[in-house]
Amino acid sequence: MSQRPPTPTESGAASPTVPPSASTGKAGPTLVEGTQLVGEFEGSGYREPPLLVARADGQLVRLPALLYSVVKMLDSSHLASDGQPVGANRPTVAQVAAELSWETGRGYTADHVTFLVDQKLAPLGITTYCDGSPPPPTAKADPFLALRFRMAVLSENVTWFLSGLFTWLHRPVVALLLIPAFFVGEGWFWTQNTAAALQAVLFSPGGFLLVVFLAVVSCVFHEMGHASACRYGGVRPGAMGCGIYLVWPAFYTDITNSYRLGRGGRIRADLGGVYFNAIFVNVLVLAYLATGFLPLLVAILSVNLEIFQQLLPTLRFDGYYIVADVVGIPDLFKYIGPIVRRVLFRQPPDERLRALKRWPQTVVTIWVICIVPALALQLGFVMLQLPRLIQADWQQIRLLVADVVASGDYVAAGASVLQILFLILPVAGLSVVVVQLLRGIFRFAHRRLRSSRALTDQLGVADLS
Repeated sequence: MSQRPPTPTESGAASPTVPPSASTGKAGPTLVEGTQLVGEFEGSGYREPPLLVARADGQLVRLPALLYSVVKMLDSSHLASDGQPVGANRPTVAQVAAELSWETGRGYTADHVTFLVDQKLAPLGITTYCDGSPPPPTAKADPFLALRFRMAVLSENVTWFLSGLFTWLHRPVVALLLIPAFFVGEGWFWTQNTAAALQAVLFSPGGFLLVVFLAVVSCVFHEMGHASACRYGGVRPGAMGCGIYLVWPAFYTDITNSYRLGRGGRIRADLGGVYFNAIFVNVLVLAYLATGFLPLLVAILSVNLEIFQQLLPTLRFDGYYIVADVVGIPDLFKYIGPIVRRVLFRQPPDERLRALKRWPQTVVTIWVICIVPALALQLGFVMLQLPRLIQADWQQIRLLVADVVASGDYVAAGASVLQILFLILPVAGLSVVVVQLLRGIFRFAHRRLRSSRALTDQLGVADLS
């Protein structure tokens, strides 16, 4: 968390010159089982770099230095004596307060530590409460425009094994060979007659199914690029799966542990996907040169479109995370409100903006100035075109259904079913987005109305008094 706890008042008593080694008192709180101390968030865009703690569910939590020190002191291994098993010396609240005072040179009491644990750490699911009771259930973060409708397909252990098969592709010598080959292949590809290849695929159900299959394989290989980049950097990738992101089917890989890496390692994990797309393009180019099979040109085009989409910094694609990791700020969207208020309404920067270094704040400001109009235009265009899109898709679906019923060719029927699915998913996703947007606007207006009514009632009471 970036929020700071209230600072305790300094004690007038002299600070001890050696760390306290023992304390009497009732056994205090403990870390939740599975909690790990990660350390400083390297390459941070904050003036005071936050420190990371990994919860038992894998979620990383950012803490200021004071809270991190308390977590470190509550770690049962921190105060374990030589020859004793880990956990034998459970620290008490008084002991943590004394050691915290020695470490910081400030006077902390057991009441201060109790406040920090019960009001800050336990609600985050990092520690138990001081009375020994477990913390409340904690949900994972639900950031704006995140992938919500998803399902894990490969477990963390399977992802770890498969990613190990491809880590050698991230070696600098290999990358220096494959990346220039990709650009040479791209130069050759854009001189080819892709229009003829597209026409051939549209009139060939088998070719269409092959292109769809290769596009899916490319997406899976893209995710393996993220996972293998994490493993190459020395951290464990999470589960891999699929879901619906806004309007389209999407694959994902949980690379939360990449926050344990430095800036370079995080950017390598971000670029791992499009790097593997480039490798896939190289394979397709070689396959086309060997066979001359036109659908392979369409497959290369689809992978290029995937690379372009992933590098866009607007939504939560790879380009967004590249910008976030370059500036060292994990969630850029939460700064839209503060920056809009500062730029458009000339309000002074709030605490979140003042916590950022100057150059990351400048980059985020430019990103917000570009992203807000782009999202507004895209959303307005979608809402205006949604009725026409539904009507056109319904007519096309009826024609495809008629073709499926009349055709005895199973390959053609399969291609028609896939086309129907591709027509339904965007409309369904857009409908969900519009409904969620309208619901959010209604809730915001309802809250503002309730707050204005409450203010009016307070002013009326004040007048009567």
